[in-house]
Amino acid sequence: MFKRLTAKKSIQSLLKETEDSEKKGLKRSLGAFNLTMMGVGAIIGAGIFVLIGEAASQYAGPAVTLSLVLAAIICVFSALCYAELASVIPVSGSAYSYAYVTLGELAAWIIGWSLTLEYLFSAATVAVGWSAYFVSFCKDLGFVLPEKFCQAPLLYNIEGGWKMTGAFLNLPAIIIVGVIGCMIAIGIKAAARFNNIMVFVKIAIIVLFIGCGIAYVKADNLTPFIPENTGIFGQFGWSGIVRGAGLIFFAFIGFDALSTLAQEARNPQKDLPLGMLGSLSVSALVYVGIALVLTGIVSYKLLFVPDPLAVAVNTLGPAFMWLRFVLKVGILAGLTSVVLVMLLGQTRIFHTMSRDGLLPKKFSSIHPKFQTPFFSTIMVAVVCMVASGLFPVGILGNIVNMGTLLAFAIVCLGVLVLRYTQPHLHRPFRTPFVPLIPVLGVLACVGQMAVLPAVTWTQLVGWMVIGACIYGFYGIRHSRAKVEKT
Repeated sequence: MFKRLTAKKSIQSLLKETEDSEKKGLKRSLGAFNLTMMGVGAIIGAGIFVLIGEAASQYAGPAVTLSLVLAAIICVFSALCYAELASVIPVSGSAYSYAYVTLGELAAWIIGWSLTLEYLFSAATVAVGWSAYFVSFCKDLGFVLPEKFCQAPLLYNIEGGWKMTGAFLNLPAIIIVGVIGCMIAIGIKAAARFNNIMVFVKIAIIVLFIGCGIAYVKADNLTPFIPENTGIFGQFGWSGIVRGAGLIFFAFIGFDALSTLAQEARNPQKDLPLGMLGSLSVSALVYVGIALVLTGIVSYKLLFVPDPLAVAVNTLGPAFMWLRFVLKVGILAGLTSVVLVMLLGQTRIFHTMSRDGLLPKKFSSIHPKFQTPFFSTIMVAVVCMVASGLFPVGILGNIVNMGTLLAFAIVCLGVLVLRYTQPHLHRPFRTPFVPLIPVLGVLACVGQMAVLPAVTWTQLVGWMVIGACIYGFYGIRHSRAKVEKT
């Protein structure tokens, strides 16, 4: 039994399966530019539009810019490790496939199940955020949508537990997920073109916000740049910068989703590393620009709101009220692209797990006309529609982060394992300063997990119990893995 649980797949067998899958339908149609745009589309979303205000007002002050830089550096550790494994193992399974090669089947299942937390439920929570901005935008235009069809019927908080809100369902969230799900099911090229448009729109509007606001930056708002610590760890000072980085870290999540598209990249060994590191770099530069202008326009003390950029625009005066409408359009575009890339990533994870026998074969079937994992896409979209229609944003927020950090840590560990077990393996992209970078990546991710609330660990255990049942009753019985010499 132990040998079965630790059975590993060789890189050669994975590449052979990839070739067979390509013959059945998946097309290599994505270049480095499309991959970079998808990465930017996944990263720049709800995190920067919401979390930056909380990080500045509660932890770091104007030095939230340094928090962003620190968070980006932490993400670079994981991104460099992802880039190496993606170049060595250019298949669509992302961290799931990497764990299969380096640590075995059980670890692969755990990571695959964790990635579902990141991709599927991230898409659902972002869709709920999209709905809130859409309702607000319609209200600005004079159209008031009924609350009973724009809010979640279920609410949860630690003190009171589950409650009913009186609403029926979040219809806008359901609709946006359904539309994007259909787009992904029809074809990857159409989805990529749509994503490119959304990314250009939100980048253009962010640049517009920076361009309009930079002339209104006041030195008084940026002084002191690092507010004095209150005497409590994490409340301003250098410790506040660190804690702010812990919060804002999640604004960078998304670059890893590109590794799920390896089988649809024209030159995955070259294009995937470029796409991941390129999208992370672009996003970091955009974030720093937003942070400097935002905290320069308005005092950080006033930014503990769900729409900090809108607050900043309001301080510019009536002459810039038009920017408020434009800004919401950009935010809607940004959230749309996040939902698209996360849904896309989840369908490819299920496709790969199904190909290995850990999920039913239907999840890896390719539609003869659209040449996409049609059934997998529809099922993922339906589950996401249900989740986004019934639950509010906050319920799965931290558990999503937990699943992401666990996957990041395993990827960093995988680079170390593969370097020592197969040192002569051809690596088109090599993570620099090994073992330092992977070790720092593991420590950073585990450290972030350690400071998350205790209830998050309880939720993670519950989620893993569900996964263990699926693996025990189906996956282990139908697995195609054999103990292979690597």
